[in-house]
Amino acid sequence: MTTTHLSPVPAGHVVAYRDDGPLSAAMGTMVSGQIPPLPPALAGMFVTGVLLTLGVAGADGLAVFAPAVALLLAGPGSSHRHDGRLDWLVPPILRVTEYGFVASVGFAHGVPPVIIFLLLGAILFHHYDLVYRVRQHVYPPAWLAAAGFGWEGRMLVVAAGAWFDGVTAVFVLLALYLWGMFGWESVTCWLAAPRSGTEAANLGIND
Repeated sequence: MTTTHLSPVPAGHVVAYRDDGPLSAAMGTMVSGQIPPLPPALAGMFVTGVLLTLGVAGADGLAVFAPAVALLLAGPGSSHRHDGRLDWLVPPILRVTEYGFVASVGFAHGVPPVIIFLLLGAILFHHYDLVYRVRQHVYPPAWLAAAGFGWEGRMLVVAAGAWFDGVTAVFVLLALYLWGMFGWESVTCWLAAPRSGTEAANLGIND
């Protein structure tokens, strides 16, 4: 007999949509929710956008990390309740910036489009699954964000691939890993969820 425990949905649904990795979460813990999330996210998106416009995504040196580091400005806001009137904008800001960075690095370094879309598809699947789970009160386990590296971790991995001149290989490996992990965890979680999702947040299912 195996037991599958479904994690509770956080009180602030907007926070659940962020998909923060260990680094961003640690930055938020350091400030104990005292920094509002929207201003630093906007600042990070603006700086990242400027850097990508200037062609930094095509750099081979440490400069390629600059957009990812710039978006880390949003990290300290991860522990905030996201209860402001416009705080719902933070997850879309993080999504658009991450997708834009991944696509920019891929195309700038000659990664075949099908591989770029394969990686973006894995990330999009995870984010779609996350939104649907929260709506159904079936939240993924806490370890999943760390295992998926979070938005900041994925950006840093992609940047590292450019730095080591192995972008295509990194895109392939990361895409296969994310599809495998997100797909497996999603299927097993939904199979374990009760038919009535309203109570799933606090239930363990015995198989």
